[in-house]
Amino acid sequence: MKNETDNFINRELSWIDFNKRVLLTGMEKDYKVLDKIKFFSIFSNNLDEFFMVRVASLKAQLEAGIRKKSIDGLTPKEQLKRINQEVKKLTTLQEEFFNNELNNELKSEGIFLKKYEELTTNQKNWCDNYFTSSIFPLLTPLVVDPAHPFPFISNLSLNLAALIKDEEESKNQFVRIKIPTKNISRFIQIPNDIIESKDEKYRFFLTVEDLIGNNINTLFNGMECINYSFFRLTRDADLELKELEADDLLLAVEKSLQKRRLGGDVVRLEVEEKVPINILKLLIESIEIPEEYIYYCKSLLALDDLSCLLQVDRDDLKENLRIGKTHPLLKSIENSTHKNSNSIFNIARKQDILLHHPYDLFKTSVEQLINNAADDPLVLAIKITLYRVSKDSPIIDALMRAAENGKEVMTLVELKARFDEDNNIQWAKQLEQAGVHVVYGIIGFKTHTKISLIIRKEKGRLRNYFHIGTGNYNSNTSNFYTDLGLISTDPDIASDLIKLFNYLSGFSKQNTYQKLLVSPYSLRQRFIFLINREIENAKNNKKAEIIAKMNSLVDPEIIQLLYSASQAGVKINLIIRGICCLYPQRENLSENIRITSIIGHFLEHSRIFWFYNNNDAEVFIGSADWMRRNLDRRIEAVTPIEDLKLKSQLYNLLQIYIQDEHYSWVMNKDGVYKKIAKKSISNRSQIDLINNWQKID
Repeated sequence: MKNETDNFINRELSWIDFNKRVLLTGMEKDYKVLDKIKFFSIFSNNLDEFFMVRVASLKAQLEAGIRKKSIDGLTPKEQLKRINQEVKKLTTLQEEFFNNELNNELKSEGIFLKKYEELTTNQKNWCDNYFTSSIFPLLTPLVVDPAHPFPFISNLSLNLAALIKDEEESKNQFVRIKIPTKNISRFIQIPNDIIESKDEKYRFFLTVEDLIGNNINTLFNGMECINYSFFRLTRDADLELKELEADDLLLAVEKSLQKRRLGGDVVRLEVEEKVPINILKLLIESIEIPEEYIYYCKSLLALDDLSCLLQVDRDDLKENLRIGKTHPLLKSIENSTHKNSNSIFNIARKQDILLHHPYDLFKTSVEQLINNAADDPLVLAIKITLYRVSKDSPIIDALMRAAENGKEVMTLVELKARFDEDNNIQWAKQLEQAGVHVVYGIIGFKTHTKISLIIRKEKGRLRNYFHIGTGNYNSNTSNFYTDLGLISTDPDIASDLIKLFNYLSGFSKQNTYQKLLVSPYSLRQRFIFLINREIENAKNNKKAEIIAKMNSLVDPEIIQLLYSASQAGVKINLIIRGICCLYPQRENLSENIRITSIIGHFLEHSRIFWFYNNNDAEVFIGSADWMRRNLDRRIEAVTPIEDLKLKSQLYNLLQIYIQDEHYSWVMNKDGVYKKIAKKSISNRSQIDLINNWQKID
């Protein structure tokens, strides 16, 4: 008899499987070479964050003697062992593909990643001059001896370790040099007139570390470099916040960020495969890292830096995706010479607007809404939550302008948005200086919801306009994240939002809402009710069906309920991009559950929840996944979609994803994903949506 733990997939291993799908997508023949480079870079960047947060957490549990098992029955030690085994397999696969197929494909397209030793004398002279003028002044060799302890190695920095022979002292010295990749591009392009090629498509690149290594003796007059190698550390980068003891959350986060910059415990050491044994031994002793956390790299370290190559001016080497049009209902604003009569407020007053980015332009919808609100004399107040914001943010500019125009502006800035904390602190300070009332949310909860509310005085009465989305108010990510949003004036939802904003600003203890599903209060309970209702309908021989699209499915209670629904005969389609801890297609457990993962040009980020409800479907969109953190430890908002036409649009959108034969991976009963065999050029969800989203009824 199977244990209950046998019905759950390990969360960390499921995430690794997701990142594997990203890597394998970058190895597919259908993608152009710079698109493959993009996937390889994303894979490596994902791994960095995974080690900084998830591996670091497990390692801390292990060192603290915590033996609590995961939902699939693994201890922290067992999980760490499996993680290192699986990740090493994947990084080896990535490196071998990069060294061979990908590098050869780059060459065939005229992009050459050269080694210093392969350059001509003229090319070496140019590179050496570049080193002398642009790199040498930035380098600071640090010696290790009794008077100089092993230096602190910052998180994710690329470093050169060298043994230098000092003839006068008759001894060898260990030296560390930090490679300045933040101030200089990792890949140095040799000018076309220097490469002496008549073919204008050719691009020659040399890595900055290769150039430094081949000029290393210029750093040590009177001494000789015996050997050198490159290495990189990954550290625990999760913030340790004691919110209940913090009088000033802003100050507390700033102090925690300083600790992060100094660095936490080492969770991974990456070295070159052929690292000299004497250098490796010194690194291991100085860093005190177990062998299982050492990664021997067969290619360049830090392959996330491959993203630098995406700036190459070769549009023929990446897919030209013509994305983004103004939403049909909003085109009249662009074309009108009388903007007041065709404002976004006039349009939203007549009907709800469903947005799907990047297919609907963020700039001419959400940004337009906030910009109009900032300048409209009838608008009295704007309230908004900000989780991740672009560095040059039109939304921030509009909010500051609104405050300068005398409007009441309240902004919740989530200071604990992981890896965006510093950026959000700077925005919070700028907003406050502009007269915006800035709050930081509820102690103990991360505010993850994406909501905005605009209060406008019309004919002596106040009317509320709002936007609720699945993604951040971020102009940059809106171009490559798929997200949904609703612009509406629904009075019940607007009333709920007023209560929610008052709760977030500390003016109320509101925990009941009319229509809005809010965590940690009503969201879990409502989803449980909706699933149970489908179960009851199935038991009463009625058609029962659930379709849900999200980023992750981890919550054990929801998973168990979905198993019960499947056993009752409910047909369930789950479209889950990333982590999924549920096994589908298992006899007497989940035979009626199908799971797909969409990995394509855009990051699938939208959340949609559709319940058949005896042919009276209830449909929701919002910011929450089915994870414990979203349901219990975050402030989330999920809104019903009640307009029949918009419900139909969302159902048809879900069908496009379900029928996808190009970007879909399907999970089998053993938890293994298989890519759907491409039967034709049709049923390509993301491409089809580029062409047809605005035509879907």
